[in-house]
Amino acid sequence: MESMFLPFALVIFASVFQGSFGLGMKFMAPLKWEAWWLVHATVAMVLFPGVWAMIAVPELFDIIKAMSGKVLFLAMIFGFLWGIGGIMFGKSVPYIGMSLTYGIVMGLASAVGSLIPLFQMENATSMPAFPYVIIGVLIMLLGVAITAYAGILRDKQSAENKVKNLSLGLTIAIVSGVLSALLNVGFANAAPVAEEAAARGVIVRNSSLAAWFVVLIGAYIMNAGYAIILLFKNKSWNSFATPKANKAYMWSIIAGLCWFAALGVYGQGAALMGKIGPVIGWPMLLGLSLIVSNVWAYLNKEWSGAKKAFMWLIAGLVVLIFATIVLGYSNGL
Repeated sequence: MESMFLPFALVIFASVFQGSFGLGMKFMAPLKWEAWWLVHATVAMVLFPGVWAMIAVPELFDIIKAMSGKVLFLAMIFGFLWGIGGIMFGKSVPYIGMSLTYGIVMGLASAVGSLIPLFQMENATSMPAFPYVIIGVLIMLLGVAITAYAGILRDKQSAENKVKNLSLGLTIAIVSGVLSALLNVGFANAAPVAEEAAARGVIVRNSSLAAWFVVLIGAYIMNAGYAIILLFKNKSWNSFATPKANKAYMWSIIAGLCWFAALGVYGQGAALMGKIGPVIGWPMLLGLSLIVSNVWAYLNKEWSGAKKAFMWLIAGLVVLIFATIVLGYSNGL
């Protein structure tokens, strides 16, 4: 029981960061989005993970050099594709609203990000945990759907959140959800990097940081590249010198630190769960972070005056907690 406590405690801790980093996006002004995002991505995907990995994994670059090109390419390309999914998330919101977009993307990212690594494992269907993982993921999807429905009910109170183009918005959101799952798929496929780190004496939970470092190279190329394209397209390089932007810079950095703190701590928990860690830990991370983000929304009075919607939200969060328990149980089989 004690050996199971730490990995799950780490995933729960990670979900607090995952559910909180988005708060920083409310403080982008007066910076342009692309300027704020370039700073955020640099902190979240290069500086913080790089420094943490180099401290925890002293032979980081030797380990990467020892890896086959196939392992490195798969890890980075999945990170790159995840970056496309994140951008498509933002493109979907104007068409179908934040709540519906978030629900679709979170649901698909949770399910796909868990099931692809599961079926990449040998003899996955014969594993004792297999039916419980499938049931847990399905329950997680139900919880996300109920939570998204609660958000839609709440959004109907605001005229500015009317659906503008349902079919186009749904298509973009679905593609975004599938691509967003690939961050975890990249992490699972970077397992040989973590295994090499562990073989060189790095403690198991820290070995995951070497895997993330590789995956995030691809993620950063996509995110930074897109931001730089916009900086040229919009001729907004001067945004970096905007007066009174200290608060925006501060929140960009804080959001970046929280974003990788979530992945770094989640990776440690998943590593301690063994090979099935990314399968179980990923939907737990996203489901619990959805609870955390809605707690922040409640504290910011975003659910005020929406009693019916709030009751649906509570129901959805209860289902998410139950799904987490089922997934947690599967790890002990």
